[in-house]
Amino acid sequence: MTIIRWHGHACFEIVSSKGTVVVIDPHDGRSLGIKTPKISADIVLITHEHFDHNAYPVVAKPNANIFSMHIGEEVVNDIRFIGIETYHDRERGRRRGRNVIYKLYVDNISFVHLGDLGHELERDYSTKLGPIHILMIPVGGTFTIDARGAWKTIENLNPKAVIPMHYWIENLNLPLRPVNDFIQQKPATWNVMKLNTNTLSIEAEKILQNTIYVFTLV
Repeated sequence: MTIIRWHGHACFEIVSSKGTVVVIDPHDGRSLGIKTPKISADIVLITHEHFDHNAYPVVAKPNANIFSMHIGEEVVNDIRFIGIETYHDRERGRRRGRNVIYKLYVDNISFVHLGDLGHELERDYSTKLGPIHILMIPVGGTFTIDARGAWKTIENLNPKAVIPMHYWIENLNLPLRPVNDFIQQKPATWNVMKLNTNTLSIEAEKILQNTIYVFTLV
């Protein structure tokens, strides 16, 4: 069983069946007006060096493996991941810099975390990334793609399921759009599963096709 926890914004904790803890894009909570993540990570992946995504001292164990904007493939313990360069804007990084998306293999599940992706991903990225079980995608706009851009990217990448992230929630002090903007634009073929928790325990064969998993920060 693989455990996924959302800690608000773009911060996710993924725990493998062997107990390895991976954290992607940690924030310190306080700077954003939301709760500080309480995690002890073995591996930390950072998609770009902005304050709301790179607070690794908050979550990392003393001997943790830290990877910031890491291009290429690595294997740490039972986790394999690949970093692929993208951009934080529509101008090839001229405004906000580079952004690295990560594909992770945890147990039998493939995850893709898009970080602060600032441009739609075309179909050629589907070839680069291969099959995706769960896509973690920013939807709140302003600093990233918005709901419309997110759905275009989903169409091109064709994941089995989606977890929206980087949207406005109560007390967040960034000017982002709420997740409902994204949900309201969903195609009829997609279903929404709203969770009353920030945690999902799942196995690859139980991931529901064309499902949007919406977490609640608790």
